[in-house]
Amino acid sequence: MDVREYVNSEYVKHMDTDGLRKNFLIEKVFAEDEVTMTYSHVDRMIAGGIMPVKRALTIECSKEIGVDYFLQRRELGLINIGGAGRVTVDGKTFTVENRDALYIGMGSKDLKFESDSESNPAKFYYNSCPAHHSYPTRVVTLEQAVHMEAGTLEDSNKRVINKYFEPSILDTCALSMGLTHLEEGSVWNTMPVHTHDRRMEVYFYFDMSKDNVVFHFMGKPDEIRTIVMRNEQAVISPAWSIHSGAGTHNYTFIWGMTGENKTYSDQDWIAMTDLR
Repeated sequence: MDVREYVNSEYVKHMDTDGLRKNFLIEKVFAEDEVTMTYSHVDRMIAGGIMPVKRALTIECSKEIGVDYFLQRRELGLINIGGAGRVTVDGKTFTVENRDALYIGMGSKDLKFESDSESNPAKFYYNSCPAHHSYPTRVVTLEQAVHMEAGTLEDSNKRVINKYFEPSILDTCALSMGLTHLEEGSVWNTMPVHTHDRRMEVYFYFDMSKDNVVFHFMGKPDEIRTIVMRNEQAVISPAWSIHSGAGTHNYTFIWGMTGENKTYSDQDWIAMTDLR
């Protein structure tokens, strides 16, 4: 497990590129037949990838969690960006196709992750946060998600925001997750920018060729910093930070949030004239 300590906004002002990447960038999310895991002290969010190829995978507990099994006091959400796969939760198997999501409630003990095809393995990107109540495990397909169109081609930010885990779809303790796809010809997400002091967020960027990047903007609105993101990398966004991106091509990203509430519109918008 890679543990990331909390970093305040004043300290970030003095960070160089290596410092920013070391503290906020999750450089390797997927590895063949491995479960990757990055533990952030910010709201105790865990983010990572599960990529079963030649064998089934399980999530092992570690001393950093301090429990008997991984979801003893946590909930977990995942979205599959690879081939079709299966997740078995306490003996019950759920089929998770490409772009489908799976919510797994607190108290689920025995987890097993498998791919239908070794040549086209599943890639389960997941977020996990502390929980206080057990809600039912459930698949949410892309078709079942709430779809919200935003932006315009004229502003280079025409996109569809797909909300998988939000109150109108299913109950969670604190976790919200969704997938945003930018249309061809659009490269900006989340402009004008915002913060939300009551929730932290993790962005996972993908659907990018090796020759394309996303410039992820973070920091206080008057102290903006940049992290260059490549395909299938994630970035931690504390509650005090903006979180926005501009790519050299259109792309897709998964957003996951946890904190004090699950209200998607609980945002503090920043005027473009206030950015520095």
